[in-house]
Amino acid sequence: MSILELVRKHRIVAALRGVTLEQAADAAQALYQGGIRLLEVTFEQRGSQRREKTPALIRALRERLSLDARVGVGTVLTAKEARAAVEAGAEFLLYPTVEEVIRQAKALGVGVVPGALSPTEILRAYGLGADLIKLFPAGSLGLGYLKALQGPLGHIPLLPMGGIGPGNLMDYLALAEGVGVGSQLADPGLIRRGDWEGLSRLARTYTAQLRGIEERKD
Repeated sequence: MSILELVRKHRIVAALRGVTLEQAADAAQALYQGGIRLLEVTFEQRGSQRREKTPALIRALRERLSLDARVGVGTVLTAKEARAAVEAGAEFLLYPTVEEVIRQAKALGVGVVPGALSPTEILRAYGLGADLIKLFPAGSLGLGYLKALQGPLGHIPLLPMGGIGPGNLMDYLALAEGVGVGSQLADPGLIRRGDWEGLSRLARTYTAQLRGIEERKD
């Protein structure tokens, strides 16, 4: 199943950022228990061990999670980082629109989800072969901006990210293939405290709304 098909099926990508290797697997499992099936971890861009840390984290998630969970990596800036992430088990890449990363991701056969904000950037990224576009920071410009894009760019699948929470989740999903949610879902306070049940409950405040969509369809 392609990343676009997965996003259309599961609708939410949860972004884990700033977590330690020890926290990551437990946090990911808690989100999974809450119904989340798509996870993104950020490629660490600071520190001398940055190229080793993120692949190790991806491997830890892949070892812990069920096969129906999919792990991607964000903030990939070079082809070398893309290869390292995929070799560790990443199945899709989210990143600023960098041509060499898009080419590398296509060559590796993984999902291509570059970030863009303006119509020009969105068109360029899609023309380079993106499966869908991460619209970031979506919350800074709001739903009105997303609606405005639907006219000229309605054929391009979007994944808005930034400023999305339980209160506006369905508004964004009405206009996009899916959404990316960071700290409002992968709550740093809950993760620091190791409150995994609390993290699962928070995830269910999102996924329960998705179940409501399916029930209405039936």
